[in-house]
Amino acid sequence: MALHLIKLSVGATCLDDLRDWQSRHALARPPLRHSTRNFPRRKAEILDGGSIYWVINRIITARQRILDIAEGLRDDGTPCTDLILDPALIQVHPQFKKPFQGWRYLPDTEAPPDAALPARTDLPESLKRELAALCLL
Repeated sequence: MALHLIKLSVGATCLDDLRDWQSRHALARPPLRHSTRNFPRRKAEILDGGSIYWVINRIITARQRILDIAEGLRDDGTPCTDLILDPALIQVHPQFKKPFQGWRYLPDTEAPPDAALPARTDLPESLKRELAALCLL
């Protein structure tokens, strides 16, 4: 059974913000990666089909497959951990999440399922967030 990570998408107000940020950074420094301070001790379990679940405005919104976990360096030369990500962002059934810092392990049994229906693009983003918070979308 896969083990996942859950992480706040700091600075993103919607899924499009995260998508735009990732596309800019993937072009500047391929492959697409997310750098974090701590190295997951349960690397093998995560690489066995795990994903990173993104929390945007207190709602678990999307996930991405984690393709690899490697030691890396930040621009200033300090060591970090690079989570190498699949570029595909998969929307999940919205689920409220209390604030936390850093990343956390997310067991497969607690991970929200992928969204069954395509996202409603005709609704304003603020309305989609409110409906998701009420578990209506």
